Amino acid sequence: TSCPCPSFKSLSNKVGNILCHRPSQIRYKRLDTKLEKKVLEVKNTSSSRHNEFQRIDSIIMKFPQFKEGLKNIEAVYHQYDENSNGKIDKEELKKCLDEVQLHLSEKDMEDLFHSCDIDENQEIRFTEFIVLLCLIYLLKESSSTNETEKVGSPSIQATFDTIIEAFLFLDKDGDGKLKKKHVIKALNDTSPREKSPRHVTGKRFKEMDWRRKGNVSFREFLFTFIDWVGVETNGN
Repeated sequence: TSCPCPSFKSLSNKVGNILCHRPSQIRYKRLDTKLEKKVLEVKNTSSSRHNEFQRIDSIIMKFPQFKEGLKNIEAVYHQYDENSNGKIDKEELKKCLDEVQLHLSEKDMEDLFHSCDIDENQEIRFTEFIVLLCLIYLLKESSSTNETEKVGSPSIQATFDTIIEAFLFLDKDGDGKLKKKHVIKALNDTSPREKSPRHVTGKRFKEMDWRRKGNVSFREFLFTFIDWVGVETNGN
């Protein structure tokens, strides 16, 4: 149950510091509230469908498929990184979304951009771009049947759907947040006779709980999950 994430401590600390800034807190809260509602919509519309994840190890077993699916986004990322500096600025992102006909309000665009710009350098790295696209996919998926507003190729959409399903598996209360007791129970249920040490399961949750509030938003989960899967690019 111990997931390899060698570089995540510095990222988690960095995000924790950023989240202390009041303007960021307001922006994050506004976006996370929207995402929680969308997660609940997805859960309700898919309640009759069987979740393919019954144990945490079934999610871990799919890490290679997750990695392959998320790497498919790299071509899109480099296509809109017009100056080839390994980052996408706000104007490049707007052009990207316009060309794929994803229509966002200016406020939503600002919230998404700044909520995914972990470095606060006004540019989006590849892993941040993955998170941003997945958040847009979730926001659009449950509110639009317009095919022109679907995010990415069918394979990318399928990968995002599976990630959302993994989140829903861990969201036992169905309120759009992950609770520590549920995550730790899921980790221990992998080997009921050989439970992981408390400090190990606690560490796994702490890596997700950047704000140290005892619950994890979908956005926090995404950043952590992508790091666990190990998606990298030469631009990172």
